[in-house]
Amino acid sequence: MVFSELIFIYAFLPLFFIFYFLSRNLTYKNIVLVIFSLVFYAWGEPVWVLLLVGSTLADYFNGLFISKHFGKKTAKLGVAASLAVNLGLLAIFKYGAFFTQTFNSVTGLALPVHELDLPIGISFYSFQSISYIVDVYRGKVKAQRSFLKFMMYISMFFQLVAGPIVCYDTIERQIERRDISISNFSQGLIRFLIGLGKKVIIANSVGGIADGILSNAVPQSTAAAWFGILMFTLQIYFDFSGYSDMAIGMGRMAGFTFLENFNYPYIARSAREFWRRWHISLGSFFREYVYIPLGGNRKHQYLNLVIVWFLTGLWHGASWNFILWGCYFGVLIIIENLFLGKVLEKIPKIFSHIYLLFAAVLGWSLFYFTDLSRLGVYLSAMFNFGGSNVKLIDEITKTTFLNNIFVIAIAVIFCLPIIPKLKEFFTHKKSAIAQNIYLFGQTAAAITVLVISSILLVGDTNNPFLYFRF
Repeated sequence: MVFSELIFIYAFLPLFFIFYFLSRNLTYKNIVLVIFSLVFYAWGEPVWVLLLVGSTLADYFNGLFISKHFGKKTAKLGVAASLAVNLGLLAIFKYGAFFTQTFNSVTGLALPVHELDLPIGISFYSFQSISYIVDVYRGKVKAQRSFLKFMMYISMFFQLVAGPIVCYDTIERQIERRDISISNFSQGLIRFLIGLGKKVIIANSVGGIADGILSNAVPQSTAAAWFGILMFTLQIYFDFSGYSDMAIGMGRMAGFTFLENFNYPYIARSAREFWRRWHISLGSFFREYVYIPLGGNRKHQYLNLVIVWFLTGLWHGASWNFILWGCYFGVLIIIENLFLGKVLEKIPKIFSHIYLLFAAVLGWSLFYFTDLSRLGVYLSAMFNFGGSNVKLIDEITKTTFLNNIFVIAIAVIFCLPIIPKLKEFFTHKKSAIAQNIYLFGQTAAAITVLVISSILLVGDTNNPFLYFRF
């Protein structure tokens, strides 16, 4: 992570909130938030702060330019300038080496390939800036005239490095006036601790199992191949949704209400539903700023879907496996739109759910292996074809499963909407006793998660979020 996790939890975050709540008015609170956000971002890579501030400054002036020329053709110059800056930076830092390598492969040339370190969070804050500029151009929001407030919107450390993507219109009012209260702080703290537990207790545990299997050149058995990718399926959900929960929780503690980014995607019954539940902010961005402007469902629908899913895959990384992964889901969604969706609605829920889980797990195998040759070997082992000569099951996999059955069971259970159901059950009870039981249980669970997570973090110095690399 950008910070040592324990330093972040027990020093940086408390220090931030002390200064934040002691600040007399919103302007001072905004200054505190910007300063701490820049310190947070600079902790790992100080030089990238200049990139963040520079691109933010460019879009601040682009927004003012569009506002001044609103309704005129010249306003498009501001949009073009913003796209040039944000997409240009992404092209240079994220895709430069990939594009050069691809060009060399196609042409047979040997142009020099320069591998650049990827600025953390650039994919997220670039999309936030683009959404702001487009919305100003559309007249959906007014241009922010305070650079401090705009800098705060772009740089908020809560969700700066791995999302969710926060569109300006969703927090426009909160930038000017927000509900900073004990109630919001306590609710946000609980949400933060839920995310912390997802990451440290569950994601790290199943991720260790996944790495132990997926790192092998050839899986030891068909069972091992499936077990490894199933563990990665759990890891990536708890890792990314855990970060989103932490970001939403910290925002709530400071008075911001961010939109949800995950809604139990593994209970979906189709690829379309899965993507309405997984990384919701990214899906909303591509729908609002790419799919609909291209024509949406009105014209060239399937071409538009192909473009969107190609870009969705490319957004996740400069590698052909990500493009393959994005196109894979695009094809599934097109097939569902053509005929499969109607079939899935008519058959028993258990079968449509099994279909989605199989499709998602297969998709994560495409996502994991950046080396397509290794992907081919792994898929051969999973389906035991092409003369892979792997056993059906091996003793190590059986032992690993039995030794970790408790944490696996917890992971599977918490893929289901159990917590919301419990909250709904207890909070709708008119009995004060029932509500007190819920509050006591919630508090006890939160303290337990904090203690266990802290113990685990002391013994493990490497806990990166998977989505930091995107």
